[in-house]
Amino acid sequence: MTTGVVLARIGSTYRVHTHDGEVTAVLRGKLKHRDDDRVVAGDVVELELHTGDHATISTVRRRKSVLVRRAAGERSPRAQPIAANVDQVVVVASARSPEPNTRMLDRFLVIAAGTRIPAVVVLNKIDLDRNPLAALLRRYGPAGYQVLATSVREPEGLAALRDLLRGRSSVLAGQSGVGKSSLLNALDPGLNLRIGEISTRWDSGTHTTRAAMLVPLAPGGYVVDTPGLREVGTWGLDPELLAVCFPEFRPFLDQCRFDNCRHLAEPDCAVRRAAEQGAFDPDRLASYQRIYEEVSVPSWSSDRRRGR
Repeated sequence: MTTGVVLARIGSTYRVHTHDGEVTAVLRGKLKHRDDDRVVAGDVVELELHTGDHATISTVRRRKSVLVRRAAGERSPRAQPIAANVDQVVVVASARSPEPNTRMLDRFLVIAAGTRIPAVVVLNKIDLDRNPLAALLRRYGPAGYQVLATSVREPEGLAALRDLLRGRSSVLAGQSGVGKSSLLNALDPGLNLRIGEISTRWDSGTHTTRAAMLVPLAPGGYVVDTPGLREVGTWGLDPELLAVCFPEFRPFLDQCRFDNCRHLAEPDCAVRRAAEQGAFDPDRLASYQRIYEEVSVPSWSSDRRRGR
């Protein structure tokens, strides 16, 4: 029996990474009769090896974490796992071109907190402008988030980022152009080739569910390519628990007058008072309030599709 990590699903087969290389696997009979989300990228599985590079998945080990999204194209809402056993979410912004989008950063951090996955903030392209670093430290320091400055040109912070990714399964999130691919290729020059190879196999499959794929890193560990990450976090998140996803709010949550305080307009709200007194960046409260309005409307409602 061999243990492996699922890289991607292609139709009814799975690409699985093992210590001896990559194999193509199918599900054992008893697993086929379960729901379609029985195996996803990141799952640790036990394999029965056959001739060549083919195998059968006999067991799926218990997941320690999972990213979920609303299953597309279904009238009745259902949670669809897209990546399992994620160790951390690395939220990447850039100092310039584009400038940091704090609303988007907050959204990604909420996604991570909502699924109880640790998160780190990386500010890339620090060689272009160091001023945004201080602003991000002020914004995310009270929440306890690590903010790591990096540059591919300098280089700067790459050794620390390599250590952060080594031995872990990491989702890199961030808007287009912040340099996620450049960072990864600087850490592992062969990564771009492997992504292309897996993508070719992925796209050649039939009836493929585009959920996520893992790519092994040379220093050890995996990077997770997860399409539609913004949709992942906005479905299934209880609006009454949203405040807990802002760590700097937590010391004040039990000090509000009302136990069910939403921290919007209720009197004697300790969270709003703390923001006014400078306990944390007041704009984080504004960000919370915007996300609260969003998650309070079901993701399948017509109001939300119109942007409300």
